[in-house]
Amino acid sequence: MSASTLRVVVATPLADDDAERIVTLEPRIELIRDASLLPPMRHAADFAGDPAFRRSSTQQRAFEKLVDSADALYGIPDVDPRALARTVRANPELRWVQTMAAGGGSQVRAAQLEPRELERVAFTTSAGVHGGPLAEFAVFGVLAGAKDLPRLAAQQRWRRWTSRWAMKQVSDMTILVLGLGGIGRETAHKLQLLGARVIGFSRSGDGAPEGTVGERIERLGDHLPQADAIVVTLPGTTATESLLGDIVFDAVKPGVIVVNVGRGTVIDEPALTRALADGRVGFAALDVFAVEPLSGESPLWDHPNVLVSPHTAALDPREERRIAELFADNAGRLLDGRPLRNVVDTVEFY
Repeated sequence: MSASTLRVVVATPLADDDAERIVTLEPRIELIRDASLLPPMRHAADFAGDPAFRRSSTQQRAFEKLVDSADALYGIPDVDPRALARTVRANPELRWVQTMAAGGGSQVRAAQLEPRELERVAFTTSAGVHGGPLAEFAVFGVLAGAKDLPRLAAQQRWRRWTSRWAMKQVSDMTILVLGLGGIGRETAHKLQLLGARVIGFSRSGDGAPEGTVGERIERLGDHLPQADAIVVTLPGTTATESLLGDIVFDAVKPGVIVVNVGRGTVIDEPALTRALADGRVGFAALDVFAVEPLSGESPLWDHPNVLVSPHTAALDPREERRIAELFADNAGRLLDGRPLRNVVDTVEFY
């Protein structure tokens, strides 16, 4: 990599206007893109593209030659950890890979790179880009539970006009937000504006927005009996796997609302199913699952007090533009020798 330019190869679908935006914001980028070698998008932010897309053997060789010539990659090739590993090993000049996902660290972990490879190549994520949309879904999930959305939908479907009942008020609720990254901070802020008492949890206890309380995640158990809702925004790591399991659900206030916009592995789904069955959890709004797509055999599909979202809450027509802007900013940082934003922790991979 020269000191004055950065050869970036686009390894994932990228719209023309966003390609132009990148080089306008950072003119020192040499952006290389061959749209004929990339799958068409089916919807906004469809970085994997149409699964029916296939390259010919000639096209595949051309694509690999292109990504192997890069100083930096815009996206993981084919959003495939195996392709990422192949590229890192074939291209000793590669210095940086921008992943499209906020949780791109899991893809880097799946590539099973050697320590020296993880040291040579910087990996960054799109963390922060999805904060607003995911925070809105989290608020929606809390409101859906507080306002008895499943009961309302069932009564409308059955055309039953029942007697009135008192609904929960968010302004009277204590809400625990697990994770105080960009998504968690935005979620805590929005819930606090609705009048809720919000306690945010992180490893250090830092990062809680003004008007909310910050706590270390190790003190979660102290607050579970008072919680009316739990919102998960945590990444998927070995430390967070099945964090919400039987121990947590045994300690909660009966009828607690659970919302997950972080990673599906943070919740032990069999434990959640048991807690839903006996009323420890009154409602769950889930945008992510341990295995996706969610198996048709999962009891979560049929539970009347579960809202299943197919990992779509983060999608926003402006997502692609925001990632392009983030990438241009990071490219400038790399060229200027400044720290990159959203660098993947290659120990915990978040």
